[in-house]
Amino acid sequence: MNYIDLKYINLCTSRLQRFKKVRDDLWNFRCPVCGDSHKRKDKARGYIYKKKTQYFFKCHNCSAGHTFNNFLKSIDALLHKEYVLEKYQSGQTRGNTPIPDKVPFQFEAPKFEKPQNKELSLLKKISDLESDHPALTYIKQRKIPEKHWDRLYLSDKFYEWSRRMFSEKFRSINIDYPRLVIPFFDKSGKMFAYQGRAFGNETPRYITLKLVSEKEKIYGLERIDFDSHVFVVEGPIDSLFIDNCLAVAGADLNLLRLEPTTTTVIYDNEPRNKHTVERMYKSVDRNYNVVVWPSDLDCKDINDMVMSGDYKDIMGFIKSRTFKGLEAYLEIKKWKKI
Repeated sequence: MNYIDLKYINLCTSRLQRFKKVRDDLWNFRCPVCGDSHKRKDKARGYIYKKKTQYFFKCHNCSAGHTFNNFLKSIDALLHKEYVLEKYQSGQTRGNTPIPDKVPFQFEAPKFEKPQNKELSLLKKISDLESDHPALTYIKQRKIPEKHWDRLYLSDKFYEWSRRMFSEKFRSINIDYPRLVIPFFDKSGKMFAYQGRAFGNETPRYITLKLVSEKEKIYGLERIDFDSHVFVVEGPIDSLFIDNCLAVAGADLNLLRLEPTTTTVIYDNEPRNKHTVERMYKSVDRNYNVVVWPSDLDCKDINDMVMSGDYKDIMGFIKSRTFKGLEAYLEIKKWKKI
């Protein structure tokens, strides 16, 4: 009997855009993982379908796919808990297999770590997600080192979560999407800002908000040894591939008051971006070590390099392309395209 599955599939109606039943055991809607097309609001390429005795989710746009159980968990955690409980109480496991009579239903109280930041305790760490969760799949595709997965979080409804801290923001937005949450911590480990990164083509792609207005958006302060050589990149995700690395995320590098001789700055590979070129020249003026990208390299940043699979030794690459002083000026001149 799949009546419980059918009940909860129908309860998804209000949680999924353009939800409709195509025929028996097949439903269609806009994919909540990638958002489908943002140019064509009539596009709906997400499906729930039945295979043997189980229901599954599949998107024909982003290729996300998993069991209905995990899909429901990703779009509404509370509804999923009700679903699991009802399954057990009816004598079914997730695969609709009867539970042996002699096995009593046991509910083990969840164990929570003491949260360092109250707001983050409402979210799931990427490291705690099931192996087939779309958000974890995204992290794996970007080849982010597993040792950093517990620094990243998933918000199933980013705008709703953000309104807990910014009650006046996003009030006119009716559609909410899951986003990757990247917290910015100060040296003591307290979150003072965060970035919400889209999994699909949602706009804006990045949303960075400050909880403490006077603090600059600098990522990685809580894990940096300022007595050692410090690396500085632009994006938080790029910083996770380099030891002892900060991300300025739009902040002024000079505000960090780093020792230039023991600091290497790595800007994105944007030879046609006038602002990037100007910042590189300023960093050279301030005596920083600056990485200048090869002119024939198409990768736009460190994460792109890692994902390409062509560069196994990132630190070796950085060392080989680090310049300062007159040599840096000459390399930038060869690299820039403006």
